[in-house]
Amino acid sequence: MTYDLVVRSGRVVTPDGERPAAVCVRDGQIVSVEPYEGRIRSDREEDLGNLALLPGLVDTHVHINEPGRTEWEGFATATRAAAVGGVTTLIDMPLNSIPPTVDTSALDLKRKAADGRCFVDVGFWGGAVPGGTGQLRALHDAGVFGFKCFTSLSGVAEFPPLSWPEIESVLRELRGFDALLIVHAEDPAALAEPADGSYPRFVDSRPPRAEADAVRRLGALSAATGTRTHVLHVSAAEAAREVAIARRAGARITAETCPHYLTLAAEEVPEGATEFKCCPPIRDRANADALWDTLAAGVIDCVVSDHSPCVPALKVGDFATAWGGISSLQLGLSLVWSAARSRGHGLADVARWMSSGPADLVGLRRKGRIVPGCDADLVAFAPDQEYVVDPVALHHRNPVTPYAGRRLSGVVRRTWLRGQPVADRPAGRLLWREP
Repeated sequence: MTYDLVVRSGRVVTPDGERPAAVCVRDGQIVSVEPYEGRIRSDREEDLGNLALLPGLVDTHVHINEPGRTEWEGFATATRAAAVGGVTTLIDMPLNSIPPTVDTSALDLKRKAADGRCFVDVGFWGGAVPGGTGQLRALHDAGVFGFKCFTSLSGVAEFPPLSWPEIESVLRELRGFDALLIVHAEDPAALAEPADGSYPRFVDSRPPRAEADAVRRLGALSAATGTRTHVLHVSAAEAAREVAIARRAGARITAETCPHYLTLAAEEVPEGATEFKCCPPIRDRANADALWDTLAAGVIDCVVSDHSPCVPALKVGDFATAWGGISSLQLGLSLVWSAARSRGHGLADVARWMSSGPADLVGLRRKGRIVPGCDADLVAFAPDQEYVVDPVALHHRNPVTPYAGRRLSGVVRRTWLRGQPVADRPAGRLLWREP
């Protein structure tokens, strides 16, 4: 057989670990993984030497905001940033676009806005809001990957939270077609208004028990209904421990965390630096260390960005009033790798957390792995090369970042989507949930 493309590397990251290999591609798919030195016929060949070859990252938590708030972020800018950062598949959240993706007409608008503008492959979450239970089956049949809800205020009026009785009703509805509910889990009873605009008071207003209490209730409902649930952006190690308890009780529950919770610490947040604000908040260094332990133990299943941008004007003010969200779509791989390597983890761990783990969450069986039968979504990565984060080099529409000036390890040298280098022309596809 003559292949369209062969990529050789001394460090191909497969589910079995790193090894020298030649990845053989035909018609956009990985057909074979052969020995590095093998004689192989191909139309194109690239030898990366000791650059690592990773599977493309799958980011299942991205707020693109188009249509309606495209000045915050859009499909063209977000997916361009994703490709530069080694992300080849992302799933768009149902807010903060207008309208939110809570019915099939809104989903159609999303797809029309995205069509022809994406540099990487893009799928969509649906939303579960009060009064919307009757829309869930139609959205599921239209191909969304699951449904997001909040237990506390979302930050935008058009996407209100569900009460616990409403969450139980949604879970029983979703169980009928085995759909996934993903939950922003903070118990509103444990939340408060910050006593002032400082970062310590903001963190105090959203304590770890707010997450832990909500995850405990969600786990109990998941076990009682038999419905699949997923806890979004775990910031508190206490909440991760509740995930483990719920699993032992029979709940079909998974969890994620984000680069900012693993790499930043409350003690290091400068006064007034609202680019660090997110909900739930970045907690102290001891909590971050404990989160790493839960990730290493498999309690947390994946690491995704929760890329939640806004216009710079909404970050003006203090921690009581500024928009809560961090933009990191382009930086996630090097952020996690920089911290992971210092803790003794390898690239295979990072690929499991950021590629195959998120792909498994949403059932994308042909994404996130360098194995035959998967899409040839590949990343050439220089793990030892360092760089300093310069906001000017970010492709997000609004490059506001808490990482400005931070020295990181790991540079994405090239990204392939289905065997083709990502270039200046959008070639991403819109994805439907696989049966």
